[in-house]
Amino acid sequence: MNIASIAMATLRLLSDLKLTTSLIEDKSMKIIITLFFLIFNYCIYAEVIPEAQSEIKITLAKKPTTRPMTVAFIPGQKKYYIADGGLAPLGSETEAPISKSLIHTYDQSGKYLSSTQAGFDNRSIFYNELTYQLTTITYNISSEAGFAPNTGIFSLDLDPQGNLKGTSKEVSNFNPAFGDSATMPSFDSKTNRYFAKQKRSDKVIIIDASEGNKLGEIHLDLKSASVAFDDLSDNFIASTGIDGEELAILDVDHKAILIFNAKGGYVGKSALPKDIKLRAQNHYNGLGYTNNLFFIFNESEGEFGTYYGFKISSKSK
Repeated sequence: MNIASIAMATLRLLSDLKLTTSLIEDKSMKIIITLFFLIFNYCIYAEVIPEAQSEIKITLAKKPTTRPMTVAFIPGQKKYYIADGGLAPLGSETEAPISKSLIHTYDQSGKYLSSTQAGFDNRSIFYNELTYQLTTITYNISSEAGFAPNTGIFSLDLDPQGNLKGTSKEVSNFNPAFGDSATMPSFDSKTNRYFAKQKRSDKVIIIDASEGNKLGEIHLDLKSASVAFDDLSDNFIASTGIDGEELAILDVDHKAILIFNAKGGYVGKSALPKDIKLRAQNHYNGLGYTNNLFFIFNESEGEFGTYYGFKISSKSK
């Protein structure tokens, strides 16, 4: 039942009861009304799944360059892309200062297909549904730590079968609007905006993807969620594209995914399986949101680790 239908049912019930001032003053009626609105409030947020549902498992077939960062899915190609991070070498007479980080391709069932060096220290990888491009955002997009080559936002070239060619095109250069150098921005195709989580804080910066301008800040209501900033992933917050549940973030310390609305208001949480093993690195990387699933890297499972994709909302398609 959606919010509009609940509201209509409420009005019909109140009309049928023909509540008067004298009835409301009755103690038993007050209890009934209180209980009713508690149920009403629960129904509004019932779309958040109390226990996250595991929908896919991708066991890494190749050792990550340094550490897996984020995951992207292209519906038309039915392929997942997992991007590694890793700084470029300083460069020398024989070696260019280009990152050796790989992007690994898997099919929609999680079967490994290939790995490609694209030349970027990837922090975020996503499929832009507006430009139809697989896109990466690099480390230090904000140039906070000083400028380096291959820094910014780049579209990754694919062949007709969805395989990476190893070439790319620049979408935009470094941009101070993104804030922290280690931020892992997420992208919302509905609003054409980036959301850049800032380290050791409740702050998320909103950036217009077309102009690159900072549009504002969101401050997450961590108090209502009963968490502190250092319980949460430090650099990544997911843009879900779900109305009223626009943002999702991993609570590492309590093994849950917390959901907030576009204003930072706490909506609810989706608990992770108790046996999943999260480590300190999950505060900084090994995350993603794509194909309506929240991805979390479990380093302890498999030779090179395993990504789990969790459904966290009944509003997901």
